[in-house]
Parts: sequence; C-alpha cells; structure tokens
Amino acid sequence: MKRPLSLTLAALGGQGGGVVTSWLTAVAQSERYLVQATSVPGVAQRTGATLYYLEFFPEDDLPADGRRPIMALMPSPGDVDIVVAAELVEAGRAMQRDLVTPDRTTLITSTHRAYTISEKAAAGDGRADSQAILDEAKRLSRRLVAFDIAAIAAEHGAIISSAILGAIAGVAELPFAADSYRRVVASGGASAAANLAAFNASYDQASDRTTARPTAAPPASTISLPVELENRIQRNYPALAQPLLRLGAARLIDYQDVAYASEYLDRLEAIAALEPSAQSDVRLTKAVARGLALWMAFEDTIRVAQLKVQPERIAEVRQTVRARPGSVVHVSEFLRPRLEEICGTLPRRIGHRLLASHRGRALVERFSRERRIRTTTIGGFLTLRAVAGLKRWRRGTLRFAQERARIDSWLAQIRDAGRFDYDLAVELADCHKLVRGYGDTHARGAAHLRTIAQIAQQLAGRPGSAAVIARLCRAAQADDTGAAVRQELKTLGLPDPALGMAQGG
Repeated sequence: MKRPLSLTLAALGGQGGGVVTSWLTAVAQSERYLVQATSVPGVAQRTGATLYYLEFFPEDDLPADGRRPIMALMPSPGDVDIVVAAELVEAGRAMQRDLVTPDRTTLITSTHRAYTISEKAAAGDGRADSQAILDEAKRLSRRLVAFDIAAIAAEHGAIISSAILGAIAGVAELPFAADSYRRVVASGGASAAANLAAFNASYDQASDRTTARPTAAPPASTISLPVELENRIQRNYPALAQPLLRLGAARLIDYQDVAYASEYLDRLEAIAALEPSAQSDVRLTKAVARGLALWMAFEDTIRVAQLKVQPERIAEVRQTVRARPGSVVHVSEFLRPRLEEICGTLPRRIGHRLLASHRGRALVERFSRERRIRTTTIGGFLTLRAVAGLKRWRRGTLRFAQERARIDSWLAQIRDAGRFDYDLAVELADCHKLVRGYGDTHARGAAHLRTIAQIAQQLAGRPGSAAVIARLCRAAQADDTGAAVRQELKTLGLPDPALGMAQGG
C-alpha cells in the first residue's frame, strides 16, 4: 500500500488554522480521499499556538479486501511531507521539532512576524533574526516557499485562512485540483468574494515562487511637517540624518505640539556640530536623533491614555477581532498606575511634596490599585479622554521636569565626549535604548543608564573606552536585574556604582 500524505499547519490563535483544516478536509473528500485531521493546542507567548495535523489517502488505492490505512494522530519527526507556518517564528518552531527535513518536506511559511512577549520585553532589540530563520529553512527543507501571506489577506480584506489555503494549493504538493479549493472557499457566505480574491493572489504567488526571496521593504511613508520645521531640517542638518529627524519631529508633534518638535531640533543642533564633516556617516547625529525622539515621547499616564483612545487603535482592535460593520465590540483596559506615575502627572511642586511625605504617599496609594475601564462605554471613554487632554499641562508636571533633567544630563555628557572621543559619544547615544516603556521597566533602564554614564566619566580619555561602554550596554540589555552589568564591571576591573534599581531617580 501507499503511505498517506501528511501535512502539518502551525498557526496562532485567530489565524484560522481550524478553518484551513476544515477546508482541506472538504477538498480531500470531494476528490475521493480519506482524510484524518487532529489538532494540538499550545502556547506561543502571543496567543494560543495550535498544531494541526492531517493525513490523506486516495480511496482508489484502497485494497479490495476492505482494509483501511491506520493514520497517525500526531506528526513524527522526519515523517512530514508538507509543513505550513502561518507566521515566521512558527516555522522556526517546526524546524526545532525536526518536522522539516531536506529529503522530504516542503515548507510553506509567511514571512510576517507577530512578536512574542520575550521579544517585546527585551531591553534592546530582542526580535528574532528573520533572515536567519529563512536561511535555516532553506537549508533544512526540500523546498521552501516563503512570502508575506498576511499582507495578501489584508490587501484583499480577507481572513488569512484563505491566503494560507491559496499558498497550499499553489505549491501543488497535494494532488488536488485548484478548482476544488476554489469551490470550497466560494461557499463561505458573505465574505466569499474577498476570501476567493485572497486565495487567488496567494495561489499565484506560491506557484511562481519556489525559494525564499527577501520580503520587499514597504514604501517610505510621506511625512508632512509644518513648513518651518521642514525648511529647518533641510537647511541645518546632514542629509543622511534628515529622514530620522522628520520621523522624530512627527512623533513629537503627535505627542505634544509643534513647539515640542522644535525643541527637539534645538537640542540636536549642538550634536550635529560635532560631526567630523558633512561627508561623514553622521552616526552620532542619527543615534541621538533616534534616542532623543523616543525619550522625549516618554510614556506617562497622559500618553498611555492618549494612545488608548486614538481612532487608529480602535480600528486596530476591531480588525484584530474581525468585527463586522455595525457590530458592537466591548474593550476593557487594564490599568495599574504606580504611586510615582500618579504623582508624576501632578504639578511639579505638588507631586514632589506628596512623594516626600509619608502621609501624602499613603493618600495617593489609595488610587494606585488595579482598574479596568471599559472604553466602549461613554463614561470609560470620557475618563481616558480627560486624562489624555491633560497633555496641554504636561510641561508643568513632575514627570516632565524629571525627564527633562535626565535628558539634558545625557545630552551634556554626549557633547562632552564628542569633543575628544567620537566613538565614545556614539556608544553613549546608543545607550538610550535602555530607557524604554514605563513603570518598573523604565526605572530599571534609567538606573542602568546612570551607572553606565558614571563609568563613562571615569573612562573619559582612555583608549578603548567606547568598547567598554558597548559591552556594558549589551550586558544591561541582556539582564535587567543588573547582575550581568556587575559581572562585566568585575571582569573589567572597574568600580561598581550603586545601581539604584528601586527608583527611577
């Protein structure tokens, strides 16, 4: 007897792996194939990751004595014909399980990413290397088909399931006619037209592509700035840094106002003056421009509320849950502001006095408990909208004064270093990546930056100081407890300043 054909589909929650499985089952049965389908739920640090497994056997090859093949319930390493990953890291997980083998397996994967919690929580750039996954996939698979399946679905306003099915049909590893797939997708009711369009686009892509190709970079977005800011960027800053400056200015206009974006450019003028020449790679200006824009747009309670009530976020939530036009979606926001965050939103003197007073801290702590606010109710939405509206008074808050002092100290040290050691100044600028997020995450990052800044002052003028700062920054990114930084200091024979991890200072 022939052995069954086997297919494994790895999909995240909401990607419709069950729908693809039911469609494949219907297609196989319409072409007189026995089919068995099972699913095993798991966890992917994003949403539930489910592994679907199907085996197919042609009825025409059944023996006359009535025997039937015994089909497996789970994929076995080295014994899978087709592996389909609805997201790139899921392809990596399949390879880790040895489900992809060079003598047998065709691997179909979407090249888009849905980042894991560990990737998002990393102090630096914790993203998995997509190109490394694709290189390994090419090495381990018999045939690799890789493209952005999610983008095709979004382009046609369809569910990703239809685009996944189109990719499976396009590679033609299963012995089913393309029209059999189309008939199943076309029977899907009101969304059938969009799903069929996505199926056809994905089918065409998969049938033309047999090896991984780099995903095309998205077109550069056109950023519209006020004329005075645009003219200033073009007139006063190196051309290589101008795209970053436009992004930074646009971010800060959204965060606060045009005057705040102008202040951003003011601060960068002294940095741009430190570049060796107009023909240099302007590493320092670009590093500071990136870090300064992110730091000036620090996430206080006002910013968190502002982001939660933006129309773009509401639209994104509806798209994520695939809400139909006219349907009602209820959203509950989980909030737990810390004592420091509440006081940071108050006027500078009041917030400072409350933090310095035992009775004041006890009073404010009553408001720092966990809260759930339903932003799809009038009261809940207006509550966050009112908090977001406080941005007009943000410059007078305690948190704004604290962050301004920290930013000014960071920039002053970069300017001082840049006058005698350009590479050291660049490394100090790159350390901005340690200060991110809000709450305890922000406090720990700020403490690491203070420690590294103190070490940089001690190393000023010494050969190799830039490399030392780079090592310390990597250590701080790898371990937010501070243990890795202390070990690096010990290895380098440097003093260990107090980390001050408990408070952002």
